Amino acid sequence: LDEGTAAAEAMTMARRLSKQASDRFVVHHDTHPQTIAVLATRAEPIGIELVVGDVDEVDGGCFGALFSLPTSSGSVPDWTDAIARVHGQGALAVVATDLLACVLMATPASMGADIAIGSAQRFGVPMGFGGPHAAFIAAGDAAARALPGRIVGVSTDTAGRPALRLALQTREQHIRREKATSN
Repeated sequence: LDEGTAAAEAMTMARRLSKQASDRFVVHHDTHPQTIAVLATRAEPIGIELVVGDVDEVDGGCFGALFSLPTSSGSVPDWTDAIARVHGQGALAVVATDLLACVLMATPASMGADIAIGSAQRFGVPMGFGGPHAAFIAAGDAAARALPGRIVGVSTDTAGRPALRLALQTREQHIRREKATSN
C-alpha cells in the first residue's frame, strides 16, 4: 500500500459510507500528481467521476472530497471550513497528510476529516532507497467496519498478557472481501 493506493481505498470507502447519490469525488488540485493518477485509474472502471479542482467544486454535489495537508506545493492550509462544506453536502472528507508533520500542525481529525491517509515513508525506508513506500489509512470508530483489509485489535489472553486478535468476526470479513474492489 502506497499513498496513492491509500487515497483510492479512501475514495471507495467514502463511496460505501456516503448517503449521497452523487458519483462525484472532488480532489483539490494541489494534491500530488501521482496520487491523482492512481485515483483516476481506480475511479474510471467503477463509475466514479473524479473532479480535480478547487474547494468550490464540492458545491456541485459529491460523495467525498480529498484535501492534502501539506499540499503538493508545500502550503499548510486550514481545511476546517472546506471540510465543513463537504459535510454540509452529506459527503465525507479525506485528508492526505504527513504523519510527522501532524506533530507540529493541526491534525486531519481536529479539522473534522472522516478519513486520513498518507505515506509512512518518513518512519522507515529512505527516499533514495526505492519504493513504493508504506502508507496508512485511518478513520474514526464509526467508519472502522468500512476500512479495507483486516482490523487487528489488542485484547488480553487468559494469563492477562496483551494479545492481538482480529477485531471483526470471520464471517463479516469474508462478506466484506466479496464486496471489495481491491483484494
